Amino acid sequence: MLKHAIPIAAALAGCLALAACGDKPAAKDEAAAAPEKSYGRPMQMYQGQGKVESIQSASVAPDKDGGVMLKASATVAGEGYKNAAFLPYVYAASPPDGIYEVDVVADAPATPGAATPTPVEVSGAWDKYTDGRVKGIKFISKTNNVVAMLPAAAGAAPDQK
Repeated sequence: MLKHAIPIAAALAGCLALAACGDKPAAKDEAAAAPEKSYGRPMQMYQGQGKVESIQSASVAPDKDGGVMLKASATVAGEGYKNAAFLPYVYAASPPDGIYEVDVVADAPATPGAATPTPVEVSGAWDKYTDGRVKGIKFISKTNNVVAMLPAAAGAAPDQK
């Protein structure tokens, strides 16, 4: 009889220990750590190319050809970075919110210098979608991202309900 009581007592002690843990803190941590959903995938970078360290500001404006003009002020790890550009994500379908994503990238120097944060300006036209589906652009770096929305059309009236 005693040899059957010990496993049952151990099982009860384990159940009580698990019940004392509580679910509330774990659920709170899970909600805080929910990753952002991306509807695209990044394009492959070339050898030596990498994301810039951070983005300070970004803007997007309509281009005369129907595309958009992208501009970003960013910081790279040091002197000698060149060919700063935007690397758009690849999408199977349009994002439901109309915000497309681009990585802000630059070519690292062949011989790294002092690790002094250096500002860079990146600009370029993006004419992949000229049908008005682009509502904004999310600029992505190593440490942060910035969302810039297209300005509302000058002649468009706001939706009225």
